[in-house]
Amino acid sequence: MGSISEPGRDLDRRNPKPPGIRFIECTKKSNVSFKTHQAIVLIVTFLAYASYHASRKTTSIIKSALDPQTPDGTLQSVSFLRRSNALSWVLGNGWAPFDGANGTGLLGDLDLAFLFVYAVGMFCSGHIGDRMNLRIFLTIGMVGTGLFTSLFGFGYWANIHVFYYYLIVQMIAGLFQSTGWPSVVAVVGNWFGKSKRGLIMGIWNAHTSVGNIAGSLTASYFLKYGWGWSMVVPGLMIALVGVVVFMFLPVDPESVGVDRDEDESGLPKKGLTEHLLSPKIDNEKGAPVGFLEAWRIPGVAPFALCLFFAKLVAYTFLYWLPFYISHTAINGEYLSNEAAGNLSTLFDVGGVVGGILAGHISDKLNARAITAASFMYCAIPVLYLYRSYGHVSMPINIILMLATGMFVNGPYALITTAVSADLGTHQSLRGNSKALATVTAIIDGTGSIGAAIGPVLTGYISTSSWSAVFTMLMVSAFVAGLFLTKLVVAEVTTKCQESQGGSSGGSSWSGAVEEV
Repeated sequence: MGSISEPGRDLDRRNPKPPGIRFIECTKKSNVSFKTHQAIVLIVTFLAYASYHASRKTTSIIKSALDPQTPDGTLQSVSFLRRSNALSWVLGNGWAPFDGANGTGLLGDLDLAFLFVYAVGMFCSGHIGDRMNLRIFLTIGMVGTGLFTSLFGFGYWANIHVFYYYLIVQMIAGLFQSTGWPSVVAVVGNWFGKSKRGLIMGIWNAHTSVGNIAGSLTASYFLKYGWGWSMVVPGLMIALVGVVVFMFLPVDPESVGVDRDEDESGLPKKGLTEHLLSPKIDNEKGAPVGFLEAWRIPGVAPFALCLFFAKLVAYTFLYWLPFYISHTAINGEYLSNEAAGNLSTLFDVGGVVGGILAGHISDKLNARAITAASFMYCAIPVLYLYRSYGHVSMPINIILMLATGMFVNGPYALITTAVSADLGTHQSLRGNSKALATVTAIIDGTGSIGAAIGPVLTGYISTSSWSAVFTMLMVSAFVAGLFLTKLVVAEVTTKCQESQGGSSGGSSWSGAVEEV
């Protein structure tokens, strides 16, 4: 158990103690322990990023309300009309300018604008996050996200039919959304060391899928009252959680005056990643790592490029799966918008399992690259099966959707959590945690560029063929695995050497990055 700091110890002035923590300590008349702080960090950051994804998921749910056209250009089937009340049918008539012949393309443009600004903002957010109070930075991002998500929904009541209004609102929302991931990973990395990081962060990363599920269910429920509510309610939710972050999130142990547990040091175990950084990168302790310096860390580039294609696949499902389900007959019937949104949550349920499984396997094997590449290659046949047989019956659709979510989101979760934290906290950084947000932003920012490209391509390709969309996704999964080839070969070589007694103290991870 970490000991409480001495009364005279100076706290980190850059990251002052949160007011909620001060209130708890005043009420208890004693300081909060290190383990309790860790629990608070996990819970608050989990809620924070779950709310980010809940607000991000809403646009995929309202797509079918904005553009009710099926791929053949007709309105949704009569079976949809029979299952819908009059209000739902009014919503099914669409919303200009998205109800025209190019409506699907315009929806794809919105996704592109949001994700492009998100990707660019990610690089800036990591740089800023390493240089300011992450609690304040995260709070501003969440409140701003809530405001502009709500403004998108405001267009419903204001009867706004100008495409550029929604485009600008989405772009600003994407900028605020980019504050989330570098911040939460940096905070968690400050509080948790290398031990079981893959498993811990795999479980913690369930916030992505939990947020998607919460956003889908919330938006689907309020869709019957008008698609504006599907945007405003999640927007208010993330703003409220932003207040919780401001009140309770401790950025690092120094900011609240507690000592780290010896086994929870931010440094990896000796010998594990000693050679992970280039010898040229040798910063003074506490000095933020530069953007180009972070790119030169061996392992950052291949994982970032892998994530480019992995996130392209994941975000295509994030933004288009409910639309695809509602426009594809399952056992001869089309589902309503609400039913399609609810069914799409199973993809995220599979993603929770995949993230935990990938983290646990990578911990056991001590081989992040082998795990990530294996999942990406396994995703290829599963994607083919889902497209070819998902329409046969509801049980088959559910099983294949769960499997697809597991193999698509597993490596995505592993790379954006455990791998990013591994590359941002090493012994060669001499305890400097100010590389965490920058490295995380580089990896996830590069992935977000792919995330921007996938949905917009889907918006245009799907108008002619959904089979072509799935072909694009399978090729992307294959290329994602290829980018880790050198790391995989190095890890396999090191494992073979260990099994033959040729390696006594190294690791497959450190051996892999030395080969790159």
